[in-house]
Amino acid sequence: MAEEKSPYTVKTEGTIKYLIIDCRGSTYGPSIADYPQRMSEVIGYLGKTDADRIVLAEVYERVYDEDQTRMLKQLAELLQKFRVKGVWSPQYLGGDACSAFLPTRHDLVVNIASDLLRTDPIRAYMKCIQAIQREKAQLPQLPPEQKECTQTFLTTLEYIKANFEATDLIQQLKGYVRKLKKLPPGRGFYHTVFEAQLKPSFIGSRLMFKLPAEIELLDQYEVKGTRVTIYKHPEKIEYLYHINPPEYSLTPEHYFLLSKTKEIVSEYHPEGLEFTELATSKDYFMRIYETTIADIARQNGIEVSHTDIQQLARIVARYTIGFGMMGLLLSDERLTDVYIDAPLGQKPVYIVHSDYGPCQTNVFFSEEEANSVVSRFRSLSGRPFDEAHSVLDFDLHEYHTRTCTIGQPLSPDGVAFALRLHKGTPWTLPQFIDVKMVTNEVAGLLSFLIDAQASSLIVGSRGSGKTSLLMSLMLEILPSLRVITIEDTLELPVEYMRKTGYNICRLKTRSAISVGAIASEVSPEDALRTALRLGDSVLIMGEVRSKEALVLYEAMRVGAVGNVVMGTIHAENAYSVWDRVVNDLGVPNTSFKATDMCIVSAPIRFKGALQKTRRLVEITEVGKTWYEDPGREGGLIDLMTYDATNDVQTVHKDNIFENSQFFKKIQRRRGMDIDMIWEDIQHRASSKQFLVDMKNEYKIPTLLEARYTVRMNDKYLLMQELSRQELGSVDYPKVLEDWKQWVKDGFVKELVSRRDALAKVKPAAKKE
Repeated sequence: MAEEKSPYTVKTEGTIKYLIIDCRGSTYGPSIADYPQRMSEVIGYLGKTDADRIVLAEVYERVYDEDQTRMLKQLAELLQKFRVKGVWSPQYLGGDACSAFLPTRHDLVVNIASDLLRTDPIRAYMKCIQAIQREKAQLPQLPPEQKECTQTFLTTLEYIKANFEATDLIQQLKGYVRKLKKLPPGRGFYHTVFEAQLKPSFIGSRLMFKLPAEIELLDQYEVKGTRVTIYKHPEKIEYLYHINPPEYSLTPEHYFLLSKTKEIVSEYHPEGLEFTELATSKDYFMRIYETTIADIARQNGIEVSHTDIQQLARIVARYTIGFGMMGLLLSDERLTDVYIDAPLGQKPVYIVHSDYGPCQTNVFFSEEEANSVVSRFRSLSGRPFDEAHSVLDFDLHEYHTRTCTIGQPLSPDGVAFALRLHKGTPWTLPQFIDVKMVTNEVAGLLSFLIDAQASSLIVGSRGSGKTSLLMSLMLEILPSLRVITIEDTLELPVEYMRKTGYNICRLKTRSAISVGAIASEVSPEDALRTALRLGDSVLIMGEVRSKEALVLYEAMRVGAVGNVVMGTIHAENAYSVWDRVVNDLGVPNTSFKATDMCIVSAPIRFKGALQKTRRLVEITEVGKTWYEDPGREGGLIDLMTYDATNDVQTVHKDNIFENSQFFKKIQRRRGMDIDMIWEDIQHRASSKQFLVDMKNEYKIPTLLEARYTVRMNDKYLLMQELSRQELGSVDYPKVLEDWKQWVKDGFVKELVSRRDALAKVKPAAKKE
């Protein structure tokens, strides 16, 4: 004999228990507010089991949160309390002295304390109040022998009323109830308390849409068809980041099509296609999904347009070959970090927004979806993830994201994710001028330092913009030079730089934190030794961390690199770089002097503000004529400093002219006097400021993207070279004016024309 299926299940996610009731095929709908039978059923199940949240599952799911579930659990406990006490027993209704009233009183109390309590507790409470008022009004006219027994009955009713009023539900609606002489028909008032969160059944995670009354709307935009809204909460430090995907606002028929399609295609895996190739075969799977949706719609008599089919297919792809809710967040290029902490489902996902800083989302990630994502990560990375290998660290190229997944025993509360998003296109110095991270003069100085082949370390804390700054400086390297990058996580825009004309070779090393490293992966120090044998090249270290520092500095000291060397390092300022490299990483002082510049960025909280703003705070030259401590012996020369009080970056021209050993070396090697160097820096600054001015004047932000700035920078240098050949030296003012005209006639005109053409097309597309 087949085992009878239970009408409910209890599922635990993290520390939260879900009471899940299957409502498919039921004669009444999945709504506690609308259906008394459903309320009675839920209260009955809560009396048998413990739960924190309730899920009524059909084609879509209605999720009732902890507060709503607690109200219903209190009613279940109250029902049990009345049953155990037996409030409808004769002794509580007045006893033998009121025997004539016992049947009526028994039916009344059973109706209030049992039947209505389960199906309509508000009416039960109001009926109890009315019964008390009626009995009190009749009490003076009763004969003495009946007064005592009626008083007993009144005591029972008062006891029932007091227990009702101890529940959160009655406390919340008591004021509303007392204003009414009788309740209106229907159950509309329950919607003020038991309005559930709607969630498609095929989605593991859930979204919360309820907002406080005094919320302030700050911004709205779309990410791949999903509405993103930024709010300011009156009582929270962080902003609220809410997403509203299209799958949360579809018709029941479309939900049905989605669920059936996902059920069918989840078992489909074409022969010969590897799991890791799914992301690259999206077009193929989209065609499969569209055909399946059309077939299911036809078989079930559901009318659906071609546009609807395409939208539904994209949603199915998101939860089959994509990364679900995580994929939606990672598609927002305005995010820099996504944090999904353990235990999953207990707290909302936390993100860092490039414009609004730390934000709390309305997304609650589930264990079910986490298991699916972890499975994908294991397959894509080729790394294990289990109790013996509790860290999984790799690059998710599709989303320009560096992922770090941790599990037990390292994370005792279960799986957690930290995801670092990188800008799809590299930052440029003009873009940094535009957002005030640097001034144009500082940008001109940085550009000159790269052209002068300075060996530089980009310094800062996590989130200070080190890698973004390194990207922008890489774009100042001459495209004619060969570039080799070494990274343990692939953050640098190598593919993009290749498309813009760079000859660039990328080396991937073993991750510094991955526990389950692949045996074939090469250590950072071995990769560096290999890079030094690959010929004359610019060398870019993604991050200087450990043993590779010894190899790097030895190569720099003996001139094995012979070109620009750059890398990032975690530190606070130039002195702390020396302290870490020499004292922590074991690099000798004589080798550390091979560093020319320490370029420091930092997140600034102006006057203690909650919002952090990135600024370049220091450019420090490492001198060569010190022996033990560069701080005490004047070995650290400030070329640029920052004043946070006035938000001012100051380039120290006197130090460049008089104290800088690096610039004296440039004078000797290039035959340039200090005035020529300064003029070069100033005109580089002017050229970059000009691009920012054009971008703002004509509203063409694309002008500052790398694919344009690299070409414009090349043209500027070529014009300088032509002037040098014709005149024997560079006529900087003329070169700059000619170049500005060339930019206006070419790129500015082209982008303005493209912008205007798009503006004409958009309204028509929107109307369609």
